[in-house]
Amino acid sequence: MPSIKEYNDYGEDLERILQLRTSPIALKMLEKAEDIPEGAIRPKRDRGYHLAQCQVFALARRKGEMIAMLKEDNWCWAPLMGYGLVEDPQDDFVNSHAYFPRFRVGKYIGIVTAPLKTAPFVPDMVLVYSNTAQLRNLIGAVKSRDKALVSSVFDPIDSCVYSVVPVIENNEYRVTIPDPGEYERAMAGEDEMIFSIPKEKLPGLMETLRETDRRGGGYRQQTYIMTPDFPRPPFYTDLFKKWGLDTEE
Repeated sequence: MPSIKEYNDYGEDLERILQLRTSPIALKMLEKAEDIPEGAIRPKRDRGYHLAQCQVFALARRKGEMIAMLKEDNWCWAPLMGYGLVEDPQDDFVNSHAYFPRFRVGKYIGIVTAPLKTAPFVPDMVLVYSNTAQLRNLIGAVKSRDKALVSSVFDPIDSCVYSVVPVIENNEYRVTIPDPGEYERAMAGEDEMIFSIPKEKLPGLMETLRETDRRGGGYRQQTYIMTPDFPRPPFYTDLFKKWGLDTEE
């Protein structure tokens, strides 16, 4: 298993190779209170307020904060149910909306997240918020490494659950659309997608991304093709003739 320092290096390299606007997120599910890393912020205890899980993801990737979310810290119902922190309330609204996968109730007491490049813990998985071109490179690295394609199903809501639960449960990559709550309350961009990476697959994925970047085929090297001597309107040609400069003729 990679060391914490190696995971931190993965975070640095992901940002550099993909030119990400925000930091990849290290995510760990907590089985007991002793698993909470020293220095992790507890929103209700330490700051006197509650957060939605998508807001916590935003604080990790944008502000570099390490936050542990237990049941009492949450301000949104979906992660409480999806992460198995509460019992099914047998509510009509919930039953008509909660199609998402769930951890077994009581398996975990909470979740901790931090930027991958600074996290003082070994993550269960990593979340990368990217644009579609960066996502294409991540999926391409998976195809090159595993000789397999990334499969996902899409729901317009509950991204905090879909991007986490099946990834840990099934040890699989996943692409998730940020939901309206992420857009409205957690600063997710309209051009952003979420790519989830299980910890077991991260070392191989990083090896492929690093090698592709070294060979000159990575995200930073894929640019629009600029054609020299492109076709120009006639008045350009007339001006250049007057100046004694080269023209298409």
